Amino acid sequence: MSQAREVHFPAGAGIFAEGTRAESFWIVRSGTVTLEIPVPGRRPASVESLGPGELVGWSWLFPPYVWQLAAEAMTPVRAYEFDGTRVRLLMDADPAFGSAVGHWVGRVLALRLHQTRTRLLDLYAPHVTPG
Repeated sequence: MSQAREVHFPAGAGIFAEGTRAESFWIVRSGTVTLEIPVPGRRPASVESLGPGELVGWSWLFPPYVWQLAAEAMTPVRAYEFDGTRVRLLMDADPAFGSAVGHWVGRVLALRLHQTRTRLLDLYAPHVTPG
């Protein structure tokens, strides 16, 4: 937490855009952040809503350090912001810390992948009516 700085985003503010350089990450203190996939010619598709205590952004940890999604503040958001480069350097300098951060981000990714899979099954799996 000594590396964190407090930031605020008003409702509707873009936090990051798909395809841009991923240099930071955030832990939400209050409010809601929506992760989105830009859709050409249409409004972005919302894929996840994140709230207090949740990690916003993981692309800062993996080369080529480019955002895979976009993030927008759905409500006013207060968050802790971390410099991804600085945290990677700390991870390299302290293997125990690096392992802990890597496992934490890995758990977040695994949970989000599972949630996405469940949403896709709800949307696209054939529905069988009891008969």
